[in-house]
Amino acid sequence: MTFTNCFRKLSTVSLALLLGGVLTAHAFQLGRREAAEWIQTLERPQRIEGLKIDEILARLNLKPGMVIADIGSGSGVFSRPLAKAVAPSGKVIAVDIEPGLLSYVAERAAKEGIPNIETHLAVPDDAKLPGPVVDLVFIHDVLHHIEHRDVYLKNLVKYMKPDGRLALIELDFTDPQSPHRDQADQQVTKDQIMQWTAAAGLKPVQQFDLFPGKKHFIIFGLDEHAGH
Repeated sequence: MTFTNCFRKLSTVSLALLLGGVLTAHAFQLGRREAAEWIQTLERPQRIEGLKIDEILARLNLKPGMVIADIGSGSGVFSRPLAKAVAPSGKVIAVDIEPGLLSYVAERAAKEGIPNIETHLAVPDDAKLPGPVVDLVFIHDVLHHIEHRDVYLKNLVKYMKPDGRLALIELDFTDPQSPHRDQADQQVTKDQIMQWTAAAGLKPVQQFDLFPGKKHFIIFGLDEHAGH
């Protein structure tokens, strides 16, 4: 079966498409469409260029041997460059709740010769990773698509190593061009982010103004004074 035909068999798909290239089935449904069509949209070169992937990775202090969990990995737009950055001894765990997208990530990685991407099927409130194995949790434009954000973040902490970090990039809902400006249930404020992460036992250690007025970019570490 060819790469494209495999996904054309998915005739009914519920996907939530974000600007950052991540998908979850949790927040809302887009119209019924073949997965191959959505993947073509997500992988469009002009769109990927606007994500500032290289600039983001340059700020993550990535090193060979690291384990990264790409939460809401979608089509793997970030999983692939992250995996290359931590090769050969590191790996990326592409986490999503949509099996079809994880199949795409795996096949695309094999096609491009990227052996250090693992796919992992999660549930809406929990990444369900195998213990505290992660050096970096990466969440790009996903948090506002998770219903129980506080619960999800608390669960994520369980999978971080003691010196692990969480890199969170989230839409600024005050942006007048935000795609969710008219969807109150998908508007997340910076204050809420800080409250939820603090309750999860995380503290901000770095902030970057890479997307002024468009997105928040914050890196968190575990707060040694908080109970986990």
